[in-house]
Amino acid sequence: MDDKVQPQPRIGILRKPRGPGLSAKLLMLTILFVMLGEVLIYVPSIANFRQNWLRDRLNAAQIAALVLDAAPDDMVPQELQRELLDNVGAHAVAMKRAESRRMLAFSDMPPEVDYVEDMRDGSVVNAIMHAFDTLVHGDGRALRVVGDAPMGGEFVEIIIDEKPLRDAMFQFSVNILSLSIVISLITAGLVYLALNWLLVRPMRHLTANMVAFGQRPEQVDRIISPSGRADEIGVAERELADMQRQLAAALQQKNHLASMGLAVSKINHDLRNLLSSAQLLVDRVGAIPDPNVQRFAPKLIATLDRAIGFCTDTLKYGRAEEQTPERGTFALAPLVEDAVGGVGLEAVGGLRFANRVPGDLQIHADREHLFRVLSNLVRNAMQAMAAHEPGLEGHVLTIHAARDGEMVEIVVSDTGPGVPAKAREALFEAFRGSTRAGGTGLGLAIAAELVRAHGGAIHLDETKSGATFVVTIPDGNGASPSGKTRPRRKASQRATGSA
Repeated sequence: MDDKVQPQPRIGILRKPRGPGLSAKLLMLTILFVMLGEVLIYVPSIANFRQNWLRDRLNAAQIAALVLDAAPDDMVPQELQRELLDNVGAHAVAMKRAESRRMLAFSDMPPEVDYVEDMRDGSVVNAIMHAFDTLVHGDGRALRVVGDAPMGGEFVEIIIDEKPLRDAMFQFSVNILSLSIVISLITAGLVYLALNWLLVRPMRHLTANMVAFGQRPEQVDRIISPSGRADEIGVAERELADMQRQLAAALQQKNHLASMGLAVSKINHDLRNLLSSAQLLVDRVGAIPDPNVQRFAPKLIATLDRAIGFCTDTLKYGRAEEQTPERGTFALAPLVEDAVGGVGLEAVGGLRFANRVPGDLQIHADREHLFRVLSNLVRNAMQAMAAHEPGLEGHVLTIHAARDGEMVEIVVSDTGPGVPAKAREALFEAFRGSTRAGGTGLGLAIAAELVRAHGGAIHLDETKSGATFVVTIPDGNGASPSGKTRPRRKASQRATGSA
């Protein structure tokens, strides 16, 4: 069955947003929120408008009551009463004084009252409820309004039609709505322009830069240039610039690694052939019955075997395919001697080596892997001390080892200049952890990878002078061959004791 080809996502293409963009959403939300604010303002405003409209009628009724109350009974002409009622806009005006309640003026046929509004009640909630009740049901009803009376009266009351009040409230609402729309549009436009300048444009700039950087992330000129703003947008620009610089540097480093891997793969075949030819020549030389030849030939053959293995393992390291450790139990002290001899430490004049590994200490690990770990640590120590003191006079390289239960700890310490603070940040990373000029940093990176493959750990111990690397290998053997568990001391204590 043929596999279906899955569509690949497009990288580095600025896609149009689905639906309204950020600017359109911002404009709509601004208008919505301004209108919502206007609604919250309208509710108490319409109630206050209704109260003022009724108070105006009561004030006019109070003036009419003074005129009508001052006239003798039945001495006010009907025409004057109708004129006063028209000015008030009422069907009837009455006033209560002491125990008497007097009808001051009324039309020929006053309507039946539908409900009573007492203006002496100052409740805001009731005012709002009555206002919306008028808007909904105020067409054709008659309203009795009660308020304070002048000249020591208890109250004055009028009977009015509610329709004029409702019409005035509708007109007021239309005016408020028109004004709200104008204010909303102006406010929304100003807020939109401000937010577009403060947020939307910087966000578009960030998005466009990320898209452009995604197309060519290895190009330094595509890293965003921060605007220098002190707010959150400025922080985002600076953090994005730092992230892009780190990513560009990492990609450049990986490109260098890829180029190196390609070059190594090309020379690996020829180099292994050359080493194999050298191995054949050494085999023939080894047949010479000379004591010195017989002494050094096996070491040379072993060195060539390791060199051939290193050529193969170099490609595996570039592909992150380090061979799984093949564990075995062996004495650690002889392996330390082989590692030190393999890097040529014996030929370095003035440098003293102290092997403090107990002769009966057994370890369960991969012999070749551990040989490479120790070789790299010893070689790094020699190079660091040589860079600090070319003659190496008075310098000491010491290797300790001890067991603590199922863990074996190996300590490699020197009396060199120590590890610079800058190199400690990426000490065990390839091409970044070099402690000397011209170094590649591969030695410590390979050592750390081999130790981790055993389930162990490697770290740089803090010491006053020199450098002390501590390697911990879990080997699964809880006791030494003598049956005793050795007490564990701190690496710094052992290093101090060996010095």
